[in-house]
Amino acid sequence: MYYNQSCMRQRQAAAQEAAKGQSYGNRPALIRSMQRAAVNIYKTANSYEMLVFAPGRIREHFHLDVNGQELSVSYTPSEGFPRPEWVLREYSRGGFKRSFTLDESIDKNAITAKYADGVLQVSLPLLAEKQTLKKEIVIQ
Repeated sequence: MYYNQSCMRQRQAAAQEAAKGQSYGNRPALIRSMQRAAVNIYKTANSYEMLVFAPGRIREHFHLDVNGQELSVSYTPSEGFPRPEWVLREYSRGGFKRSFTLDESIDKNAITAKYADGVLQVSLPLLAEKQTLKKEIVIQ
């Protein structure tokens, strides 16, 4: 399973802006939105497990979608959310979208997800392994 690096050029541009002394707040919105949900992925004997750290969100506003070999995980905040005049803001509950490329070993029809304690856990089960044919090849 691989994370799509579709916005690598934007990250590089943001890094160049930061090197010139421009502040973090001037970074493109896409870059900021990607940082709103950190993701950890680990592999077990029979699945990949993805942990999307998104505290303070509402379960019904998450959306998971598989399109071909791409898994998209997104969150859209509710309308009318109060926006106070921030004095200090280190965390945002705004929307985000993350995309991941699934490899052939994942059973796309059996993907499940649950949201508890601020973590969206996505279980990506592996397909049952096909028996490998073992054959000795005679060298002539």
